[in-house]
Amino acid sequence: MLKKFRDKLAFSGITVLSIGVTLLIFTFFSAYGFLTTDLSPISTQDLVQTFGEALGPLIAAAIHIMYLGVMGWISSLITIRGVTILTRVPQPPKEPQQQLQELKSQPQETRMRIKKKKKAETEPYDPEMMVIPLEEMEQQPQTHRKNKRSS
Repeated sequence: MLKKFRDKLAFSGITVLSIGVTLLIFTFFSAYGFLTTDLSPISTQDLVQTFGEALGPLIAAAIHIMYLGVMGWISSLITIRGVTILTRVPQPPKEPQQQLQELKSQPQETRMRIKKKKKAETEPYDPEMMVIPLEEMEQQPQTHRKNKRSS
């Protein structure tokens, strides 16, 4: 059951990754095609007419740039999701004999560190922070001030 689930998860990750990369490639070629179009400057004597004629292509170019930006952003998000899915695929469980062989092949220091780590994982966890109730917090500064005045 787990092996089948792991395979399905890996397949979905590869699928999402390939869709994201395909969209990124499409976005790149769309941007390249947009940038290689012939842009000819408009030159006339009437300034108002020049702005009127140039405003349409400028708005179209701005729309193209925003479209390409959104396409690139979405395709990069899809690619990141595919990579995340692939990195989160659980590894198949190792057989006890294989684990023992790997442990024996490592140096003595590494074996001791692994044993200490496993022992630390099984021991109960002692918190490193101390929680002070609110009532004690309100009283503590007052007693601290009295101690400072007396010294």
